[in-house]
Amino acid sequence: MLEILAEYLSKGFIVMLAISMPCVLVAAGIGLIVGILQAVTQVQEQTIAAAPKILAVFLVIIIGGFGFIRMLTNLFYEGMALAFNGVSKNDSYVLSGDYYKYTVPFQGELKNRFNHTGEIDYIMRHPGQIPFINNQERLKDSRSNRMPNPQPDFTETTTILGR
Repeated sequence: MLEILAEYLSKGFIVMLAISMPCVLVAAGIGLIVGILQAVTQVQEQTIAAAPKILAVFLVIIIGGFGFIRMLTNLFYEGMALAFNGVSKNDSYVLSGDYYKYTVPFQGELKNRFNHTGEIDYIMRHPGQIPFINNQERLKDSRSNRMPNPQPDFTETTTILGR
């Protein structure tokens, strides 16, 4: 399995080089030509070399854009096929599809699973309210009379203002 993943990683590097190499080669070629022209004319201005490079790389991206997108899409589809068909079929990494038939989740922790039917009935009869174990806890939860954005008291105000 690791060999397949290493091969996929190498394909990703090759796609990265295939996409970036035309742009780098065009920029280097334009830089060489502009450098020769600057040496002949003895005009040593850095901004003169940058504009043609930017324009040429932009044109390469526009011309080869669909091919670049196609290469990335093929790499993505191959990665998804590898993830869902290759890795999931490997028995050493993923549980079998029917593993839940032979296991009990939280075995020993949920001995009395259905003892809370009273709370469920209370929740169903009173939607939007908090369920409580007993009436005293129900009385403890009272709504605050504060506004949504309460004003700080004197101590908080002096701490905030740094007095």
